Amino acid sequence: MILRMTIRRQIEEAVKTAMAYYPVVTITGPRQSGKTTLAKALFPDKPYRTLEDPDVRSFAEGDPRRFLSEFPDGAVLDEVQRVPDLLSYIQGIVDDKGKNGLFVLTGSSNLLLMKSVSQSLAGRSAVFTLLPFCLQEAAGLFEESDAMAWILRGGYPGFLVHRGKTPGFFANYAATYVERDVHQLLRIKDASRFVTFLKLVVGRIGSLLDVTSISNDCGISAKTVVEWLSVLQTSYICFLLPPWFENRGKRLVKSPKIYFYDTGLACALAGIKTADQLRRDPLRGGLFENFVILEKMKNSFNSGETPELYFYRDSNGVEVDLVEHRGGKLFPTEIKSAGTFSPDFCKNIAKFSDRYADKCGEKAVVYCGKDGFTFRGIEFRPFGSPGFFPR
Repeated sequence: MILRMTIRRQIEEAVKTAMAYYPVVTITGPRQSGKTTLAKALFPDKPYRTLEDPDVRSFAEGDPRRFLSEFPDGAVLDEVQRVPDLLSYIQGIVDDKGKNGLFVLTGSSNLLLMKSVSQSLAGRSAVFTLLPFCLQEAAGLFEESDAMAWILRGGYPGFLVHRGKTPGFFANYAATYVERDVHQLLRIKDASRFVTFLKLVVGRIGSLLDVTSISNDCGISAKTVVEWLSVLQTSYICFLLPPWFENRGKRLVKSPKIYFYDTGLACALAGIKTADQLRRDPLRGGLFENFVILEKMKNSFNSGETPELYFYRDSNGVEVDLVEHRGGKLFPTEIKSAGTFSPDFCKNIAKFSDRYADKCGEKAVVYCGKDGFTFRGIEFRPFGSPGFFPR
């Protein structure tokens, strides 16, 4: 039995509000990000079934109408991507009943589930993404605010609520992921080759995606690299940050950067075991970028919004780590793992804001220093400070 959450999730209000306006609410996100706990806590009166259970899944697949007839007032259906055809029958039920707040669906497979939702429940379901704990949600669990320690821990609730002392958590997570999700999506016979691929991807966090390089290093075809990367995105292990171009077509064809949905898992796969080791590791800068970008994503998703996030790089080497496109404005943010202020942190943002002077909103630098201040019109935001990003 899953107990009532002791840590309130920021997404709660958005989900509860949506249930008043939609017959179905869909919550997607990585495995163990807290989807089941959230759904059961917010809607304790609804019957709960998980389609991971072989008996439940067999019943739902074999006789979907009878299965759903057991829930005249709706239900919480967990890991619903395991029986995607069920969504067509749910569509018929919600159309027939004509009332809101019936079903809560969860799934840890992004594209498969979203395809099913878009085909069967278009206009009938509010869709939310629940990622692991954001910094604000987890801050009360630990006394220190060291950035490297937070990166190392990541955000998985099952790890953090035990104060980061769960033995072998990330090794077990990775093993279960490969055995369950990867096998289900790819039917890979050589799992060790996929693990090698996964570790190669970790070594490229914060870098431009180079399919040919990964192909050569892993000994697999470029086509296989693309296929496996798709699975990493589908199952909420990695995400791609596209470059910003005013021409939308260029955004689709230019190389994105690759990041992980959890920095704790990334550190474990990279063999980084302590905060001191992370401080010396070449991946330190990329992992800090990863963590800060994730915080921005979580902030938006927890408000029920889907952010438009990019990075910027031009032919002259001007690069900005994060650019948010919101309300017709561009909000650039530089992300620096250094703890000491340098005027050089402002150079690229200044050039970016000159180029997009008519569109540029607030400008910020997130860094590991302790002081927050404004320098040449740019907000310097210490890691962990309230209002990580100017709004």
